[in-house]
Amino acid sequence: MNENRIKGEAHVLKGSIKEAIGKITGDRRIQAEGAAEKLAGKAQAGAGKVVDAVTKAGTK
Repeated sequence: MNENRIKGEAHVLKGSIKEAIGKITGDRRIQAEGAAEKLAGKAQAGAGKVVDAVTKAGTK
């Protein structure tokens, strides 16, 4: 597991929490920030998965 996957998953978690807080408090700005952070985290984690797959394929 590489650094991009770890950081990406952390952003997804942080974004989910932020989005939930925004929904609970009715703060649309916080909710939107959370959704955006979650999306960016998913992209970063996905890039990390690709790197892991390429690295794994290269060792076989």
